[in-house]
Amino acid sequence: MVFKTVILISLFFVPQILIISGFVTETWQLFGCYILSAFGMSGIGMGVMHDACHGSYSKSPFVNKMVSYTLNMVGASSEVWRIQHNVLHHSYTNIHEHDDDINAPFFLRFSPEAEQNKLHKYQHLYAWFFYSLSTLSWVTAKDFIRLKRYHKKGLVKGENGYRNTLWTIIAWKVVYFAFILGLPLLFAPFPFWMILLGYVTMHFVTGFIITMVFQIAHIVEDVNFPVADENGTVEGERILHQLATTCNFSPNSRIITWFAGGLNYQVEHHLFPDICHVHYKDIAPIVKATAEEFNVPYYSKPNFFMAVLDHFKMLYILGNTPKLEPQKA
Repeated sequence: MVFKTVILISLFFVPQILIISGFVTETWQLFGCYILSAFGMSGIGMGVMHDACHGSYSKSPFVNKMVSYTLNMVGASSEVWRIQHNVLHHSYTNIHEHDDDINAPFFLRFSPEAEQNKLHKYQHLYAWFFYSLSTLSWVTAKDFIRLKRYHKKGLVKGENGYRNTLWTIIAWKVVYFAFILGLPLLFAPFPFWMILLGYVTMHFVTGFIITMVFQIAHIVEDVNFPVADENGTVEGERILHQLATTCNFSPNSRIITWFAGGLNYQVEHHLFPDICHVHYKDIAPIVKATAEEFNVPYYSKPNFFMAVLDHFKMLYILGNTPKLEPQKA
């Protein structure tokens, strides 16, 4: 994990330092650096801060806290992410209006319980573009929108807690934008519009990579979207719920496992979020065998392409089916 952390942080920062230092002078070099940084940012999000925010990077809470700030270093808020991901996504996986990962804007429909409109009929065609915008939205507006919503829900306690978190987010973003845009604009031998285009390109690549990894784990044909009853209760046991709502992909790819931070073993991650992802490949055969023994779901796609194709089909189904039957976990 330490080696991976050094590699991925370097992959993000070194290209940016080369741009700021004036070492990069050609247009192709500039955009090459931004694309390299995109892969570094993606790797930090999936393979470094993700474990740290779950408390599984290290046995030391202090180390986990410090490493979780790598998310703040690339423009997002680790405090808001913990609520959105650890609390809402892991606790209420694929449950409409509770799992914030499937609470989409009006032009996307990720749950059969969400309201359908005419635009959704074509979402399997245009969703990919908006996936590419996801991290750009994240570093500019989404953290503030979610923080305000979580405060109203009581997930950020008290006015002081809200205010302190807000100022912390603002401070981190000032530092981030000063480094990622301010310094290149001051020192790099390129016009404003080219730096801005390179920055947007970086986020297009990052947003697409990260969103695809998470979407093909939960928005596919096999998985369930459990519905709460009139009392707000979801039938079933938590472990079975996670098995029914989650799907692995590319379990035999060492490259994807390394780069995606083990998130291709999404089943194992949802069952054991407090275990470091480097162990998922060893845990997976035990989980699969146990699921088969007790005749419970264990969903997995053999490769990335098949998982993406299944996600494409599910986008079409959700866009063209007004109401699916409620499912039990």
